Amino acid sequence: MKILVINCGSSSLKFQLIDSETEKVLAKGLCERIAIDGSMITYQPAGGEKEKTVTPMADHTEAIRLVLEALTNEKTGVVKSLSEIDAVGHRVVHGGENFAESVVIDDAVMKAIEECNDLAPLHNPANLIGINACKTLMPGVPMVVVFDTAFHQTMPEEAYLYGLPYEYYEKYKVRRYGFHGTSHSYVSKRAAEVLGEKYEDLKIIVCHLGNGASISAIKNGKCVDTSMGLTPLEGLIMGTRSGDIDPAIIEYVAHKEGKTIDEMLNVLNKKSGVLGLSSNLSSDFRDIENGYLAGDAAATRAMNTFCYRVLKYIGSYVAAMDGVDVICFTAGVGENGPIIRNLVCDKLTYLGIKLDQEANNKRGEDIVITTPDSKTKVMVIPTNEELAIARETARLVK
Repeated sequence: MKILVINCGSSSLKFQLIDSETEKVLAKGLCERIAIDGSMITYQPAGGEKEKTVTPMADHTEAIRLVLEALTNEKTGVVKSLSEIDAVGHRVVHGGENFAESVVIDDAVMKAIEECNDLAPLHNPANLIGINACKTLMPGVPMVVVFDTAFHQTMPEEAYLYGLPYEYYEKYKVRRYGFHGTSHSYVSKRAAEVLGEKYEDLKIIVCHLGNGASISAIKNGKCVDTSMGLTPLEGLIMGTRSGDIDPAIIEYVAHKEGKTIDEMLNVLNKKSGVLGLSSNLSSDFRDIENGYLAGDAAATRAMNTFCYRVLKYIGSYVAAMDGVDVICFTAGVGENGPIIRNLVCDKLTYLGIKLDQEANNKRGEDIVITTPDSKTKVMVIPTNEELAIARETARLVK
């Protein structure tokens, strides 16, 4: 079964065509700057060269049309016709409380996704545009939606409720939802598989560290807590997001700076995190790491503060689960940041953690990076959200 995986952003679209039987990627690519001058599609067939084409894309429908043309191109395409694509799997950021698992798309599902637009105004509308574009261009092809929030729907009430008047939850569903669920699910299951352990017997902490970052606690196969909240702004310090702050800061700074609530939220989402902490040096953790190694004071400040927040969340989840068997690092920073892993794990000696430095310096593979005598295992597991979406899609449409 050939499955097209689509991940739509507000002005971008990532895609992969995956053979669900072999789980091999047949082709992949990215559409950038949709509806913006200079839009471009990058396409790469398996074993082939990466092709970049600058071409106008008025909307996501046009972007998906270009994707389908690339996949069926006589010279570099990987399928002869669209009839070879058996299903489409879509990533949707927010499913609210409506969805605790992936579902086949129908009119009721589309309506429920739209009702979550207020909870993810930058993401859900774009996700819906991508779904509608595929429905227009690929009529009759079964489609599945995989939600970022679904994996975290097993959190108990005490983990997802805020200390607010309960009526806000009853009326507006103001609660913690969590995100990156597809990644947290894939990585935790893959860790158990690599270790040869039963998933349901383990206590796992997954650190999904990238420009967007979150941590989850998975006990006996179910997520019991995660760091992101109603929106992806809560939790860890990130590339440009503040993470946890005293909410009174918003009013205090707004009065001092003469800013509106919308302007303050823009600061918290786009001008904070390691970008703000490093005095605008960079939101890219590679630049922060290089600055840290060079002894730059601003980069060091950002690096240490980021790692401290990761450390605090790990400690709190060890307490919440009454122990931990495995800690996994994943995503761009988690997978490729041996220095960050060192800084975090150096403060986890109380868990009996000893890093194997040779293993810690490896990249791109599922690996245990602790010594054999470590009480708690630490692993690096490269995430594969596209494969997870393809698996869910294949499961539901077979």
